[in-house]
Amino acid sequence: MRPAIGIDFGTTNSVVAMARPDGSVVTLRHPTGEVFRSVLCFWAGEDGRPRNAAGPEAIEAYLDDPLASRLIMSMKSYLAQGSFTETRILGRSWSLESLIGLFLRTLLAPFRGELDGAEVTVGRPVRFVAQRDDGVLAETRLRGAFAAAGLSTVAVGLEPAAAGHRFAQDLDHAATVLVADFGGGTSDFSVMRFDPGPPRRVTALGHAGVGIAGDAFDYRIIDHVVSPRLGKGTGYSVMGGDMLPVPPAWFTSFARWNQLSMMRAPRTLRDIAEVARTAEHPERLQHLIQLIEEEAGYALYRAVAGVKAALSAEEAAVLDFAHGDFALRASIARTDFEAWIAPELTRIAAAVDAALADAGTAPDAVDRVFLTGGTSLVPAVRRIFTDRFGMERVLSGGEFVSVAEGLALMARPAM
Repeated sequence: MRPAIGIDFGTTNSVVAMARPDGSVVTLRHPTGEVFRSVLCFWAGEDGRPRNAAGPEAIEAYLDDPLASRLIMSMKSYLAQGSFTETRILGRSWSLESLIGLFLRTLLAPFRGELDGAEVTVGRPVRFVAQRDDGVLAETRLRGAFAAAGLSTVAVGLEPAAAGHRFAQDLDHAATVLVADFGGGTSDFSVMRFDPGPPRRVTALGHAGVGIAGDAFDYRIIDHVVSPRLGKGTGYSVMGGDMLPVPPAWFTSFARWNQLSMMRAPRTLRDIAEVARTAEHPERLQHLIQLIEEEAGYALYRAVAGVKAALSAEEAAVLDFAHGDFALRASIARTDFEAWIAPELTRIAAAVDAALADAGTAPDAVDRVFLTGGTSLVPAVRRIFTDRFGMERVLSGGEFVSVAEGLALMARPAM
């Protein structure tokens, strides 16, 4: 039997898993055992030649010298954006497929022995971030990236369906299951019918997805807590005239970690500096310039992600961040956080209803609900499901590995 491999290339993290002939599944880990972040870092070596690293080594290289390096994050978020064709890094032009392919080669390098001759299934969300069509462009680019990494023939499976396959391993009776998979950039839902067999049968009944998830929650924290300390909502004057608002678009980009690197463009920094000259709070805009120029974004996002995770367990948490002469310590109540993310919660709830409608399945016909992905730990997200289905039917687990393991099971020949 050929090996069966599942690859979950995620917005934030990426995971590789293998299904064994006996039906068991194992997550393949790098020697360090660390979570493999979906990031790349580029810098010039001592000889002036370009260098790059991926995953934990990329983060380490970036933190060693943020000013002399460029960190590439959230690559998956650009797959459906036709306007993104290439970017220049250290004098070389890179397509999105070549960047992702470079990342994938490093991710998969320790597992080349298992990949040789394997059946490989890779994941895709039901709906990509910024997707405005049927996702053909995004999936074509995804396949192109895997081809650039040396995997020219792969099957593609829906990520929530994969999580459902993993969950169904523990079912001993027929059941209709709603699977909710929350990633960094997308939230995806599948309604599936499982029959343990033999033979084991899986029937997809309906799907839906929305291009928002954990990154959007991070955005809300930055937008409400950090950006006002950097000039959002303040004004500036032109030639001594009436006060005008500081351009809000700067803070929209600053709060989205996949857009922050673009703010280092000289023209953008010059524009911010020009506005700061006549701003009512010039020191705030100077802090904004400093954080952008000195590549402090990753440390900020890490602090924001930490406070978001803390709010899943506590009624309040403190966002504590400092860089240079900018310091921020703010207590955030869970009730405030939930109010900030209310628009995203509404869209997630609508996508759940859309999946049920696509499946022609009423909530009371769903036997089990399986939640996976880090955002599923947010209490307000979980309530969307307990309110509809009752606490006794809602289960969760495998927050970071269930999709990859399910993809491996999907790649395994039917038994």
